Amino acid sequence: MPQHDLAPTVSLACHDLRTPLATVSGFAKTLLRADGLDERTARFVGMIDEASDQLTELLDELGVVARIESGRYEPALVEADTLELATCDDERVVAAGVGETVETDPPAVGRALRALGVAASRHGGVERVTWTVRGRELELAPVTAEAAPVVAGDALRDFSSLAARVVIEALGGSLALDGERLVVRL
Repeated sequence: MPQHDLAPTVSLACHDLRTPLATVSGFAKTLLRADGLDERTARFVGMIDEASDQLTELLDELGVVARIESGRYEPALVEADTLELATCDDERVVAAGVGETVETDPPAVGRALRALGVAASRHGGVERVTWTVRGRELELAPVTAEAAPVVAGDALRDFSSLAARVVIEALGGSLALDGERLVVRL
């Protein structure tokens, strides 16, 4: 059987999955705004909405990784502040420090930093992790011994962490573990 580059196939699948996913997400959001939902139904619809958002994010990550691996990644480079990139809407991940303007792909890098923080919290069994931003260098802590291989992208237990590493390195950055800290340079 001939070998094929699967990256274009993966990109196409990501694209084709977006339409039905957008339908599910749209109806869930519409139902959440509707009057008269009982508490149990509202909770279930909220879970559907949250899961569809997570799937959308995974499709975005998978699509970017497929483009990077096939050599077709053309990031839309714009100026962004590193502190803003590290700030996300997940209560498990906080950011503090002093940012610096960098030229990067903000949606991809923002997703990557969020994913690394969430993975450090989830796989490390800690309630909250912090990005300490010092210009182009960002430190994530704590990264426990259990979470370290996952966050570094070495243990294949979290696709988002692996995608984060691929994106950051494709944009000329680096990731390195230093004790209980992950140091990211953009």
